[in-house]
Amino acid sequence: MNDTILIVEDEPKIARLVADYLQQGGYATHHLAHGDEVMPWLAHHAPALILLDLMLPGTDGLTLCRHINDAHSSLPVIMLTARVEEIDRLLGLELGADDYICKPFSPREVVARVKAVLRRLEPRHENATGAPPLHLDEDGWRALAQGHDLGLTAVEFQLLKVMMRAPGRIFSRDQLMDHMYRDHRIVSERTVDSHVKKLRRKIADAYPERDIIHSVYSVGYKYQPNA
Repeated sequence: MNDTILIVEDEPKIARLVADYLQQGGYATHHLAHGDEVMPWLAHHAPALILLDLMLPGTDGLTLCRHINDAHSSLPVIMLTARVEEIDRLLGLELGADDYICKPFSPREVVARVKAVLRRLEPRHENATGAPPLHLDEDGWRALAQGHDLGLTAVEFQLLKVMMRAPGRIFSRDQLMDHMYRDHRIVSERTVDSHVKKLRRKIADAYPERDIIHSVYSVGYKYQPNA
């Protein structure tokens, strides 16, 4: 398993300090200082996680976060920034960030957050009884709960597939719409909510005691079967 953490930070002292602590924590690191270097580097490398500064020369962190999420949807991103306004926090999450750390920060806190995000996003295939909560038959476009077909529509199946590929990751409604409708038709956020509601109802019929699809207020939805 790749344990490389990509640090995208234009302040060399901060980058070096964070890298030192991450390496002490058992991770390999790679450092990029310019926003324009990130996507070309990712075309040839697959880090475990990205620490992404918001204010960068070249392509800024928020734009990069959107590009990363579009091209590498399962790659976790932790944003680093001195901008603490709530709008920035929500915007970062809507663009696909998995966590958000404000400067100044303790490098130990960064390592702890990295470990927490990677632990949260680890695939968890079994519940307390040892049975997989859900299984996707992608060839048959079916979702199975304990061997029983949930009877999902094509849109519901696509929604579930996207979220199951990145457990714990928050997807905004716009991101889910992009996966639901490849023809870029115009639909409202309420359409997404309606499909998710129906999907959750069908899952609840199979697992009435568990909430597998979680709503995140003002942001979107995530799949987290063991929360």
